Amino acid sequence: MSKLFSNLDLCFAALGDPTRRTILQRLAQGEASVTELAEPHDMALPSFMEHLKKLEAARLITSQKHGRTRICELNPDALTPARDWLSEQSEIWEGRLDRFDDYVSDLMKEHRK
Repeated sequence: MSKLFSNLDLCFAALGDPTRRTILQRLAQGEASVTELAEPHDMALPSFMEHLKKLEAARLITSQKHGRTRICELNPDALTPARDWLSEQSEIWEGRLDRFDDYVSDLMKEHRK
């Protein structure tokens, strides 16, 4: 498996959970402490930390320790490979659908004759 697909797998797996998507939405507004990020979620801190670990493994966020506080920040370039891959897939499927539409149109024209 290529490194690109490995990174995409981690990214999509991380995005597949609503808690992690909520964390990313919050971090889109700016950096936040783990305590602040965990506050709206009804789960134990160790469980919440697992979500952060998955986001960091996917390189969607970074974190740094400042004293006793861990601050998390969104990695703005992290979604670029996923966006690029989705764009490529969209182009492929749009081309296939265009060719299928042309085929059906040709069949309809021949049927009318």
